[in-house]
Amino acid sequence: MNSAERPSRNGQPRIRVSFEFFPPKTPEMETSLWECIDRLAPLSPSFVSVTYGAGGSTRERTHNTVARLAAETLLKPAAHLTCVAATRDEVDDVIRAYGRAGVRHIVALRGDPQDGLGTAYRAHPGGYDTSTALVAGIRKLGDFEVSVSAYPEKHPESRSLDDDIDVLAAKVDAGATRAITQFFFENDSYLRYVDRVRARGIDIPIVPGIVPVQNFKQTANFARRTGASVPQWLADRFEGLEDDPATRRLIAAAVAAEQVLDLVDHGVEDFHFYTMNRADLVYAICHLLGLRPRQHADAA
Repeated sequence: MNSAERPSRNGQPRIRVSFEFFPPKTPEMETSLWECIDRLAPLSPSFVSVTYGAGGSTRERTHNTVARLAAETLLKPAAHLTCVAATRDEVDDVIRAYGRAGVRHIVALRGDPQDGLGTAYRAHPGGYDTSTALVAGIRKLGDFEVSVSAYPEKHPESRSLDDDIDVLAAKVDAGATRAITQFFFENDSYLRYVDRVRARGIDIPIVPGIVPVQNFKQTANFARRTGASVPQWLADRFEGLEDDPATRRLIAAAVAAEQVLDLVDHGVEDFHFYTMNRADLVYAICHLLGLRPRQHADAA
């Protein structure tokens, strides 16, 4: 493919982005989060999402962050919701609370096992036992947009990729309107996955999840626990930079830019960024994608 044939270098493809944040645990982290939101908001994301964990205090932080986004900014917040450690009635109460707060988009996930990744998942007695059931429950309670997860290299608990795509099909049948993938580093894995999903007749958007590598060691450890492969070429690029954060940031920007621009050249127009509540690297990548600030999108 020569330069004239590459959308990333020829013309202005319509690119849409969304950003994922996690709820802050401390006042300092809250300040950092809102600085990140203020930095990224002028890029007019399609939506921004806030992660959700097990336990009352974590859930309360998620709800408070999402409610503040809905009340104080022009952004469209999406609230994560899981099946973990709650009855159906408790989860339904959360769904209704999001609706009252003006949130019309929920990211429905089963959630990680309470004992940690790699341990057996146990459904809560009286709770939603699968993400498919949760999607159906959300759709019954209101006119919500529902995003779900997808796994280009299959979920670590799935027997095969075909079985995993069966689960995605069930979530779509239950009312899911978008899938956001687990992060990946080999674009061929994503492109092959989308081909297989389309061959199954699944036509909802399959948005690639992109994680800029802020810290290679941490990212690699998390990838291994979640079933995402870490190619040797990626490890090689960060080799010897443990004590050189400035160069590490430059390499991280180059790696992420290479990935997203290649996806644009393969026709991808939507990207979901796992921001880790840090804006600069994500902002730079979005600039390379052709996104520019719009003043009306500023957070309040």
